[in-house]
Amino acid sequence: MSYRGSDRILLSVRSEDQASRFGTWVLVGVPMAAILFQVYVPLFFQFLGFLEIPLLVVVYFAFTRRSQIRGMLMGAIVGLAQDSLSKAPLGMFGIVKTLVGYFAASVGVRLDVDNAILRFFLAYFFFVFHQFFYWVVARALLGQQVPFEVQRTFIVGSLNAIVGIALFHFLDKLRETP
Repeated sequence: MSYRGSDRILLSVRSEDQASRFGTWVLVGVPMAAILFQVYVPLFFQFLGFLEIPLLVVVYFAFTRRSQIRGMLMGAIVGLAQDSLSKAPLGMFGIVKTLVGYFAASVGVRLDVDNAILRFFLAYFFFVFHQFFYWVVARALLGQQVPFEVQRTFIVGSLNAIVGIALFHFLDKLRETP
């Protein structure tokens, strides 16, 4: 066995040991609350329509669970549930959030994502990533001429990243202690 192969094993063992554990109620209740927030709160408070709480929840759980498969599953489930309650074509959020879950989990394996500044930049990046891939999928699969508003995306991404820091701090309190 080469040194390189054993390094990979140690990396996978280390990442599994550092993965956070959550109760089943957290893994089900938090994404459900985020989806319901996304659907119903903007009906009463239109100024909160810019928030993408389900995306932030997918990013958080993908970071902390540190498994690409779990990140993809969380993204797919949350995305399809959001699709079923929104006016978007079924599968659009499912595809995009699956990609976000995979890439966020990949980052979570490589980096220590417990730093607030890093979480801000990653939440911002994944919001822009989400919006860009939603635009790509809408144009490529549906043939829709959806405009990509760069300035608005960057501003709303910053606001979502700020909310993400507070949300991530709250979700950290729900982790199970070993």
